[in-house]
Amino acid sequence: MKEKAKAKSYAKIIWFGEHSVVYEKPAIALPLYNVDVHTSITTNTNGQTIECRYFDGPVNEMTDNLKGIRVLIHELLTIFNALDLNFHLKIESKIPSERGMGSSAATAVAIVRVFFNLFDVPLSRDRLLKLADIEEKITHGNPSGLDTATASSETPVWFIRNRVNHQIAINLPRPSLVIADSGIKGKTGEAVSMVHDRLVDQPELATPLIDQLGQIADKARLALRSSDEALLGKLMTQSQSNLAQLGVSTKTLDLFCKIAVQHGALGAKLTGSGLGGCMISIVENQIDAQKVATALRQAGATQTWIQSFKNYKFSIGDSNGNLVN
Repeated sequence: MKEKAKAKSYAKIIWFGEHSVVYEKPAIALPLYNVDVHTSITTNTNGQTIECRYFDGPVNEMTDNLKGIRVLIHELLTIFNALDLNFHLKIESKIPSERGMGSSAATAVAIVRVFFNLFDVPLSRDRLLKLADIEEKITHGNPSGLDTATASSETPVWFIRNRVNHQIAINLPRPSLVIADSGIKGKTGEAVSMVHDRLVDQPELATPLIDQLGQIADKARLALRSSDEALLGKLMTQSQSNLAQLGVSTKTLDLFCKIAVQHGALGAKLTGSGLGGCMISIVENQIDAQKVATALRQAGATQTWIQSFKNYKFSIGDSNGNLVN
């Protein structure tokens, strides 16, 4: 065992497949490299303490809203037969909470990684996801697994709930994504319930929209293979139309999409559950990305991020499936 260790994970955005992924339609999600979580742990200390933006003190005194983290840490200490280990765990996150960017999942992934690094034990992707889901099930009840799959990935993820969880290669050397935070907390539970109710009460309207969102994700994967950035933009705009018809967009998100396209984006849509949260747009190059980001901030975005596609690295780990952290 080492005296100290570090690890990290990433924010996630859903590129295609919001809401339809709940009904086992395909989705594509992306890790955001410059919106990350860093964890560090040291054993040169007394007791078991944690430091994060929500709490600073002994692990056993963490409040109920952090129960998922507390249970996850106990499980990790049990795995390593180290329940009496003295440690101080520090969590530093750039991910805004309740914006559909996978804050809790990214935190769980980074915690699992840092403990495995501390004990110098190889960590497979499957084991990482299973352990991170301990926290997610407590925090979110019945997570799809998409957040942890993406937060732990170095490259886009092709995901079908309960069936498929694959990393996919990407070849888009010029375009970038611009992400804009509306400053409004997303309402995941409310949005998911709203879509469910529409499927029950208005199946003739809602069912085709959900089916189309899944078909759009299929088309987007083909567009990725052919590096067709223009088609990806059109599919994003089509997704936004479907999501708005399902009732999960907002005036602010609609406005941000319009502004992004007016300033050169190839397409734009909300990301995540909606009713707040973030918007994403695809642009042809870095210069256009800066123009779009500036226009969105002037329109009221509280934060913007630019993610270049050329930075994604495809890796499935070593021959044993172990990931390099």
